[in-house]
Amino acid sequence: MLAHVVALSGRDDAAPAVPDIAAGGRKAAEAVLVRVDPRAYAASRNHLDGAVTRLSPYIRHGVLSLDEVRNAALASVVDPKQAEKFIQELAWRDYWQRIYLEHPERIWTDVESYKTGFDAAEYDAELPADIAAGETGIACIDQFIATLVETGYLHNHARMYLASYTVHWRRVSWQAGARFFLEHLVDADPASNNLSWQWIASTFSNKPYIFNLENVAKYCGPDINTIPRHNLVLDQSYEHLSELLFPYMGGPHG
Repeated sequence: MLAHVVALSGRDDAAPAVPDIAAGGRKAAEAVLVRVDPRAYAASRNHLDGAVTRLSPYIRHGVLSLDEVRNAALASVVDPKQAEKFIQELAWRDYWQRIYLEHPERIWTDVESYKTGFDAAEYDAELPADIAAGETGIACIDQFIATLVETGYLHNHARMYLASYTVHWRRVSWQAGARFFLEHLVDADPASNNLSWQWIASTFSNKPYIFNLENVAKYCGPDINTIPRHNLVLDQSYEHLSELLFPYMGGPHG
C-alpha cells in the first residue's frame, strides 16, 4: 500500500503515485473537493462510472476532515436535501470510527455469529493464492482484483462484490479478506474496511450480502467483463445462489 499513499501528504507539487486518486497535498485535496456534486453523487454513486468523489484517501490520511467535506457539500447546493445522500455516507464513516473507539476489539473479531448456516471455524483463515493473484477464473472478479492491486482503489460496489465472493463463494474468513484490502487500498481504514467486511459476512448485519451477474452488469458498465460463459458461477438467480451458498441456513448441520 505504501507505494500508493506516499504522495498524499507531501508537497503540493509532488507527483501522484496513482493519478486522480492520490495526488499529493492540501491543494490537490481542495481541488478534488471543489468538484464534488452531491446531486450527481446521489443519482449515480452505485455505478462504477458514477459521480463518486475520490475523496476517501484525503479523508483517511487527515488531509480533509469530515466536517469540512460536509460543509462544502452543503455550500454547493440550494436545498440541503440535495446533499442528504452524500452526507449520509460521511455519517457512516463517522459511525465506523466511533465504533472503533468504543469497541476496538470489533475490528478483528466477529461482532456476532455468522448467519449463513456455517460456523466461524468453517471459514478458511488465509486468503487463497488465486484470489490474491487475481486468477480465480471468474472474469469480472479478476478484473476487480487487478484494479485493486494495480491502482490502490476500488469503487465501493466492486469492493462489496469482491468481499461477498471471497466470504460466501469461497468460504474465506472476512478477516483474511479485510487484510488483503488493507494491504492495497490507498484509503485503507481499519474501521470502515473491517466493519464493512463484517456487514458483508453477516457478523455485523442480519443476513449475508450476495450478488449475481445481472447485478454486476447493471452497475459496472461495459468495461467490466460480464459475458456469462466467463462468469458462470455468478450467473444464477438469487434464490438459486442462496440454496447453493447457504444449504444449512436456518438449520443444524454436521
